[in-house]
Amino acid sequence: MAVPKKRTSISKKRIRKNFWKKKGYFAAVKAFSLAKSVSTGQSKSFFVRQTSNKSLE
Repeated sequence: MAVPKKRTSISKKRIRKNFWKKKGYFAAVKAFSLAKSVSTGQSKSFFVRQTSNKSLE
């Protein structure tokens, strides 16, 4: 038979929620940093093929 669980305290709930948000924030910062390094050409982990921007006039 199913038994209801004990209620989680508000402080514990906040701690878990903030930790979850912080993980997302650091993932976003890391992704943005990688995007910046790729766009400036200073990335050492990605090889981006440079194409020349010659106009077809």
